Amino acid sequence: MDKEILEREVREIADSWKDKEGNLIMVLHQIQNRYGYVPREVSLVLSEILDVPLARIYEVITFYHFFRLTPPGKHTISVCMGTACYLKGGAELLGELEHLLCVKPGETTKDGQFHLEMVRCLGCCGLAPVLKIGEKVYGGVKKKDIGDIIAHYSEEAEAQAIA
Repeated sequence: MDKEILEREVREIADSWKDKEGNLIMVLHQIQNRYGYVPREVSLVLSEILDVPLARIYEVITFYHFFRLTPPGKHTISVCMGTACYLKGGAELLGELEHLLCVKPGETTKDGQFHLEMVRCLGCCGLAPVLKIGEKVYGGVKKKDIGDIIAHYSEEAEAQAIA
């Protein structure tokens, strides 16, 4: 990443929160929204711009589970573990995804296609168990459905690679 461009982008974000209480968290939110995660190079530049020790930036990033230090996968798979989903098989769905993708919650597949996460509630309790990939919600999912759902996104990625 070009250091000049990076510095300009980070400064633009930081300036929008300059002199406001709690600005570090808000700046980090905007950075993650722009890049999908908080890259190390960005943290170094941010430390200089805000005159905040790098250790303080990492303290905030690692305290809040929302922030990521690694790029997310192309498709984020959110498995609902709210009460209704959990009771109707959410843990089984999560286990099957872990098995098929060879990742644990919070990890991204080696090919960068899928990022797996566990969430407390997706607000679709009547459809339990539920998982969400990107913005698409899948309700009433069974363990046997997982392979076909994942295959759809894998085939989509292959088709785009060919085109």
